Amino acid sequence: MPSNTTSDHHTPPLTLSTPEYVGFGPRFGAFIIDSIVVLPLLIGVIITAYRHMDSGLEMLLAGGDNLWINYGIPAGFTLVFWLIKAATPGKLVVRAKIVDADSLGKPAPWQLAVRYIGYYVSLLPLGLGFLWITWDPRKQGWHDKLARTLVIRPPA
Repeated sequence: MPSNTTSDHHTPPLTLSTPEYVGFGPRFGAFIIDSIVVLPLLIGVIITAYRHMDSGLEMLLAGGDNLWINYGIPAGFTLVFWLIKAATPGKLVVRAKIVDADSLGKPAPWQLAVRYIGYYVSLLPLGLGFLWITWDPRKQGWHDKLARTLVIRPPA
């Protein structure tokens, strides 16, 4: 009987395997954790910024400071963690990491900025850009597609 060097079972070459994409549920859980982490920080800043005001109405009329508190602090917190760890505290808890969609390496700072701005694009049409994660084969939300990023579970 002739020797057969090939097998009926094809073994793929040793290459980078398909990453484990992180879906909507764990990512939503990470968002909740991040919100709980940032909330005390925001409360501290609000108390410090408005301690001289007598009423809630005065705080509402302050206007411009609210933009910095409501958008600047969460953006800064998120972007700093993304730059240092490629994840927020919530993503670290659920073992998720943001990577470049092509190389699976660390995303460039511009990608992280686009990804953050893309959150608003994903949120505006009734959150459809976030729900997209549930249907997308690579679990990408619109913000991930815009920034060319993926959220994966790193190998153990």
